[in-house]
Amino acid sequence: MVAQDVALAAKPDTLYRIVTNDGNVFVGEIVEMDKEKVILKSEALGQITLHQQYIVKIEQVINAKYTQGDLWYHHLQSARYFFSPNGYGLKEGESYYQNIWIFYNQFSVGLSDHFSIGVGVVPLFFFDFTPSPIWVNPKFSIPLVRDKLNLGAGGLFGYVVGEQDAAFGIVYATSTFGPHDKNLSVGLGYVYAGGEIASSPLINVSGLIRVSRKTYLLTENYIITSNGSVAGVSIMGARSMINRSAIDYGLAFPIVPDIGSFIAIPWLGLTVPFQKKK
Repeated sequence: MVAQDVALAAKPDTLYRIVTNDGNVFVGEIVEMDKEKVILKSEALGQITLHQQYIVKIEQVINAKYTQGDLWYHHLQSARYFFSPNGYGLKEGESYYQNIWIFYNQFSVGLSDHFSIGVGVVPLFFFDFTPSPIWVNPKFSIPLVRDKLNLGAGGLFGYVVGEQDAAFGIVYATSTFGPHDKNLSVGLGYVYAGGEIASSPLINVSGLIRVSRKTYLLTENYIITSNGSVAGVSIMGARSMINRSAIDYGLAFPIVPDIGSFIAIPWLGLTVPFQKKK
């Protein structure tokens, strides 16, 4: 029987999900096992004994943790906020498609556990052949202290098709403090466009916290100084998981001196992953 074979090969300090023939599901670490029984250490129930004859399925829990009585699976969307990346990255073979307000489209894929690349387009050429931005977006992710400190570095290198001298982009580095589900990132980037590089860096301070199995709260903030003045944009909102996909929603607030009135711009994004089979 498959369940017994998996149980006998169980590894210590590994989380398992066990289903019995009456439909009950138990999650925990396997303390002891043989052909007759499985002794499971469960966070909710303590140490329990399950007889092999009643077990229909035993599976190792991959990329998840047991929190508040439920399995919280790792989502690859935690490698970024609304738009800006953090120090975490995609694993080799993971990929996703991201769309923001229909116009922004990007496909990203992990080529290794520490390097990913994205390609994107704003297809304005569908509207009377309007010049359209296209770009590539490479990213390196370097873990320094597991679940505590990750470094990310990369850039966005683009061109506006249909325009002359229309290269644009940004090179950046960011430090992320905390695990995938609860972190804060501080980064610096230099923007270039029209053959010129900005004299002052773009500062990014962003963070997220997972408040339930399917919900994150996010904030993303950009600050730039120029000629003694400070300006920026702040985005605040949430991310809801629907199966493996995610919907981002919130409001963007321009931070401009002497703006004179309160402005809030809706933000709406969709991410659909294409994860490799395990």
